[in-house]
Amino acid sequence: MNRTLFTLALATLAASPVNAEFHQQPRAAGIETYGYTWNSPDQDMNRALAHQADAKKGEAAYKVCKGCHKTDGSGLADADYPQLAGQHASVIIKQIMDIRAGRRDNPRMYPFSGDWIVSAEEIADIAAYLNALPTPATNGKGNGYNLAHGKTLYEKDCASCHGKTGEGDARKFFPRVAGQHFIYIKRETRESRDQGRRNANPEMVKVLKGYTDADVEAVSDHMARLKMSEKR
Repeated sequence: MNRTLFTLALATLAASPVNAEFHQQPRAAGIETYGYTWNSPDQDMNRALAHQADAKKGEAAYKVCKGCHKTDGSGLADADYPQLAGQHASVIIKQIMDIRAGRRDNPRMYPFSGDWIVSAEEIADIAAYLNALPTPATNGKGNGYNLAHGKTLYEKDCASCHGKTGEGDARKFFPRVAGQHFIYIKRETRESRDQGRRNANPEMVKVLKGYTDADVEAVSDHMARLKMSEKR
């Protein structure tokens, strides 16, 4: 899409509650549905993953995102917007496509990710740009009161997927958690436990079922303090 038209379309959409209301987010089957398969094939997602991403083009396309996710991809520590800088491109693609398809509920972001606004290829470009950004160390953290318990929980239940240092796994769509905002991690972990995040990995939900709110807070605080590996 022509970049000028792209920007104008988003500006118009943002200013027009009628348009925003018209493009209501669909609702696809999620974890609440019997037989739900996490990471099931998706034509749009496959197109984005197969695209030879161009970070330069992604930088131009990202201009419409930085109002919420900030110029440096650092998001907001108060949980409204996650830190995206340094995140695996595959994870960003999957999450946007899940929002687009209605597997993950996010009506606020949906109008900016619909296929009438941004193509699958442009999403891949944006993801490549974000992945290349350095991860700021100034992410929000918890109160630090129960870090030992959080570390124990993380090493027992989380490290096998999210990595010893929170590096995640791009091939398996497991996100980097190191450097992410504490409140965002806590919210998403709790919603996954309670099946409010409908695109959550069922295996993770099983692990979280026995977690108390105090457990979620402790492990989230530990994850927010993990250091990003220098190598990707």
